[in-house]
Amino acid sequence: MSRIIFDIETSGKDFDSLEKSTQEYLLRWAETEDDIKDVKESLSFYPLTGEVITIGLLNPDTDKGAVYFQSPETQTAPFEENGIKFETGTEKEILEKFWNTVKSYREIITFNGRGFDCPFILIRSAVHKIKPTKDLMPNRYNGSHIDLLDQLTFYGASRRKFSLDMWCKTFGIKSPKEDGITGYDIKNLFSDKRYLDIARYCIGDIRATKELFGYWENYIKFIL
Repeated sequence: MSRIIFDIETSGKDFDSLEKSTQEYLLRWAETEDDIKDVKESLSFYPLTGEVITIGLLNPDTDKGAVYFQSPETQTAPFEENGIKFETGTEKEILEKFWNTVKSYREIITFNGRGFDCPFILIRSAVHKIKPTKDLMPNRYNGSHIDLLDQLTFYGASRRKFSLDMWCKTFGIKSPKEDGITGYDIKNLFSDKRYLDIARYCIGDIRATKELFGYWENYIKFIL
């Protein structure tokens, strides 16, 4: 079966650039300075206040893939590194590249893709009037989208949800966080024009997801 792993990185808008009515709406439940800070730092988590800046894809069977990323002020020609093609574009362009790639695969694999990546991609694609080429949110039990967060919590039977980094530590998988970058750093890295660092971080995430998928498929998934 053809299958593809993907992951996205996002960046939130500058809070001060938002319309006053939007700022007031976002802050309506904020009561303390810490609450206000949390709101401003969480804009990357929502497709209404953020955008997709990087999409990484990896075929777990061939170990080949691509990363499409925004690089507004830096002209980076397409190149290949360790089996991964690096290509730049606007948000609209990288979303179009994503849909053109993912449509040819029967199975998709993510970590928390149903809760974050897929809804984010769908909403941001709609903003740019891009039609989906594949159902990213099928019935969660039909097997065409394997969300490892779903699988490793046994569809919620295990109530505590752990991060990809925690699962990597459990199984001895190299986590991209070991290199000193976390998802919370992405917005600042983007502001600092470290676009290639973000792209490589995203590739680290999908390689870690591939290794975690191997543990799930070989030692947890039950096949008659």
